[in-house]
Amino acid sequence: MSRIFITGSTEGLGRAAALALLDDGHEVVLHARNPSRAASLGDLVQRGAAVVIGDLASAEETHGVADHVNALGPMDAVIHNAAVFKEPERGATPEGHARTLAVNVLAPYVLTAEIKRPERLIYLSSDMHRGGDATLQDMDWTARAWNGTQAYADSKLFMAAFASMIARRWTDVRSNAVDPGWVPTRMGGPSAPDDLELGHVTQVWLAVSTEPDAMESGGYWHHQRRHAPAPAASDVAFQDALLDELTRMTGVRLS
Repeated sequence: MSRIFITGSTEGLGRAAALALLDDGHEVVLHARNPSRAASLGDLVQRGAAVVIGDLASAEETHGVADHVNALGPMDAVIHNAAVFKEPERGATPEGHARTLAVNVLAPYVLTAEIKRPERLIYLSSDMHRGGDATLQDMDWTARAWNGTQAYADSKLFMAAFASMIARRWTDVRSNAVDPGWVPTRMGGPSAPDDLELGHVTQVWLAVSTEPDAMESGGYWHHQRRHAPAPAASDVAFQDALLDELTRMTGVRLS
């Protein structure tokens, strides 16, 4: 039995992954942005799941989430599922960051740095990462005119690169990125064409399976098949430059 922490698990793919893991007898730690959203997790709590609360758009609350997870004991895997999609406005956080960057990139970075190192890390990316900006210029959208679609694509490129970088730096951890497909969740919308059931399977498989493919690290996966990501995601110089920017913006250093 493994213990898995899943960010953004009150609905959609995060909740589906939690249900699948609970069905298989694993211990699950859920995450909700606030107490009202945590209230929707009652059925999973009755099945033994724990809940951590904190808004990942807030640096202070993200640190609190990491502290709470560590207090619960070591995790075998963390699935970084939480994200926001195509925000209509830049939506500054308490620290002044673009909300898309804060939730989709800065929070996973901080949680990775501060949660006691698990055996497996899974980061949700997207096929839209292929349209991400690999220049790292104005990552926080303080100079550019806001474009929610581009900001999302950028964030998913950063996560694909970050997952690969973690695999390179932390050789004792299996780190992978997952494209779950465009599935009909609240984020994806009702007209999304991909299979909702397949949307969570790969991240669950990477979190707990002992099959040889699932024991790999540094992969970019879609429906349990490894694919080549955008070139920048595998570029060591890009990964290192991204790490420098994340360290600067958060004030948190990755070991």
